[in-house]
Amino acid sequence: MSHPPLPENVFVSGASKGIGLAIARTFLNEGFNVAISARTEADLQALKAEHPGLQTFQADMSRKEDVLRLADWLNTEFGTLDLLVNNVGRFLPGQIHSESDETFENTLHTNLFGPYYLTKRVLPPMMARKQGTIVNICSTASITAYPNGGSYCISKFALHGFSKELREELKPHNIRVVSVLPGATFTASWEGADVPEERLMPAEDIAAAVWQAWAMSPRTVVEEILLRPMLGDLG
Repeated sequence: MSHPPLPENVFVSGASKGIGLAIARTFLNEGFNVAISARTEADLQALKAEHPGLQTFQADMSRKEDVLRLADWLNTEFGTLDLLVNNVGRFLPGQIHSESDETFENTLHTNLFGPYYLTKRVLPPMMARKQGTIVNICSTASITAYPNGGSYCISKFALHGFSKELREELKPHNIRVVSVLPGATFTASWEGADVPEERLMPAEDIAAAVWQAWAMSPRTVVEEILLRPMLGDLG
């Protein structure tokens, strides 16, 4: 199968660890120009030392002002994106009737508002070129509610809806929109949980799925990718 030309610019949000880092490394290893964001500057500097070609930007994606600074940097210094991966996410278990308003607000600002504000501002140059791919890292929590999902489930259902609407809007502009819905993956979200590593999917498998979705010809879009551990979801 013929692949499209290598894109010059790939950006992954929330990519200092876990799925985001696995995606960034996959494209770096293929010779792409990759930038990532994260909240902690020390984490970004450590990754730059490990990957000299990696470009980084410190941003808390729950803060609109940080997202706007990031978008401005991408548009003016990094360059028009060929691939945008909205990976940033925050997970806190809880229930609507008992979780704090602050948990709800911060979760929605991180998981939904941040991707919305960023995508909106990097789209114009992509639309002008009539090419590009946007990948939104959703979750099985985007389609299945569970008792301790709380604000996280709400945010992921909303992100999935955002992705579907964006797909419809961008069809005439030849920009692909891909929703990735991973189940339990071996990331920091599962630290401290009494779950064996082999029961969780490796982050590298999610990155491989993103790569395969990107590698399709421009005539094809993989609208949704649903991945679960071999033995099924974890409650």
